[in-house]
Amino acid sequence: MSGHSKWAGIKHKKAIVDAKKGKEFTKAAANITIAAKQGGGDPKMNFSLRLAIDKAKMVNMPAVNIERAIKKGTGELGGAAPEELLYEGYAQAGVAVLVEALTDNRNRTGPEVRAAFTKHGGSMAETGAVAFQFEKKGEIVVPRKGQSLSPDEIEMVILDSGADDFEETDGEYIIYTKATNFQKVKEALQGANIVVSDDEIVYKPKNLVKIDDLETARKIIKLLDSIEDIEDVTTVYSNYDMPDSILEAL
Repeated sequence: MSGHSKWAGIKHKKAIVDAKKGKEFTKAAANITIAAKQGGGDPKMNFSLRLAIDKAKMVNMPAVNIERAIKKGTGELGGAAPEELLYEGYAQAGVAVLVEALTDNRNRTGPEVRAAFTKHGGSMAETGAVAFQFEKKGEIVVPRKGQSLSPDEIEMVILDSGADDFEETDGEYIIYTKATNFQKVKEALQGANIVVSDDEIVYKPKNLVKIDDLETARKIIKLLDSIEDIEDVTTVYSNYDMPDSILEAL
């Protein structure tokens, strides 16, 4: 299934390009607004805002949109700023699910998320019932191709950067850091002229649930896709572990 891989259970993403691009812009603007609301509109003094702006630039958001989102967060434009919400639940086979949302109306978003869980055989959980199965981590993606350093040199920089761990796939390194070390590790990589293709704070599962049954896998993916289709939902995390044979059959 396009868009899924060994680590896709950690951060479930769909590969529908046009829809994803629109959602990326919405998410980027909302993240900037929230960061500015919480820590002020100066990115030099507000690390969260600086990170949100960097993410917006990575999806080619125009500077005028970035500035508008900052002013919305600081109250210069008026109107209600969106709030971050985290929903918890379970898919089939006890697979844990965390749902991040950005919304200006929690009375709309909560029922939509609950309906998606219920419709596709999952269930919502009480606050804290699922979140303890995940830990907040910085995630940095480094493509293997197009680098000026050799793979051995890249791995040495990663190990010396203060990163907690990294995974190696056919096409990239996925580096995990403590949330507090995220910026430090990113700067160490960039200081070594290592190209970074993506970086963000994620919820990484502490343990994975092995899914070997194709029908169960289909139900889980359908549930996650349904939740991700909700307009206010920005990211869906889960702890499934599906072998390549299952992923290829989906």
